[in-house]
Amino acid sequence: MEAGLSAWRLTQIRTIGAFLILFLYVYAKNKKSLRIKRKELPILISFGVFGFAAVNLLYFLAIQRLNVGIALIIEFTAPIWIALWLRFIQKKIVSRLMWWGLVIGLTGLALIAQVWRGLTLDGLGVFYALMCAFALTVYFLVGEKLVGVKSSEATMALGLGISSAFFAIIQPWWSFPFEQLQEVVQLTGRLSEISVPTYLLVFWVIIFGTAIPYFLVLTGLRGLSAAKTSAIGMSEPVFGGIFAWIFLYEKLNFTQSVGVIVVLVGIYLANRARFNVKGAA
Repeated sequence: MEAGLSAWRLTQIRTIGAFLILFLYVYAKNKKSLRIKRKELPILISFGVFGFAAVNLLYFLAIQRLNVGIALIIEFTAPIWIALWLRFIQKKIVSRLMWWGLVIGLTGLALIAQVWRGLTLDGLGVFYALMCAFALTVYFLVGEKLVGVKSSEATMALGLGISSAFFAIIQPWWSFPFEQLQEVVQLTGRLSEISVPTYLLVFWVIIFGTAIPYFLVLTGLRGLSAAKTSAIGMSEPVFGGIFAWIFLYEKLNFTQSVGVIVVLVGIYLANRARFNVKGAA
């Protein structure tokens, strides 16, 4: 993105690239699993548009304005919203632990943003990251339902296919700036002395940033609930922040570092509450 490829276009090529890889794999393995029943179409559209298109796009938009670690922390408040969905939409009574997790998690976000000093973070960046958290919530909840009736590979291929179609409609492929893929980009931070073609970076994002991790998450959802899977996903902000510090020299001050820990504690408590269901209302 720093080389000029927009978040919209990076999301588009990331999605179509991962879709082609997964589609060819699933088609060769079991093409019947790609068949879609009419009743499955609405939930698949929601999964593709929100679970893939929105999550990826909003994340890229967020890190244009925020540190990677902060953007990931806000994004992974998704377990809190999953717990709230359980309580107010599914009408189940959960323990007080969920409320404590919510309060603690939001307190941590306030520490990260240092709200007493005014808005120290880019407001639009925070908005994008928060919307990404909501989209990620949809991904976990809808994905949990889909992998109950379809294989992980087929679910991902179909979701990416719908996401690719969505982007093709709003920004046609014939207007894609393919010439930018040939440009040589100088990396940043610790890797600032290395230059690589843009298409290699895009290929890395497609394989290691999309196809493999999304496949693993959906596979995990076959044996775990959405809440458990998202709880394990809490480690992503931690590792994201560590690698951003190592490779990009992105740093948080002491207060923001404390806020990160507080948010993770809140998310953990909210997820524990997800499993302490007392009964239906």
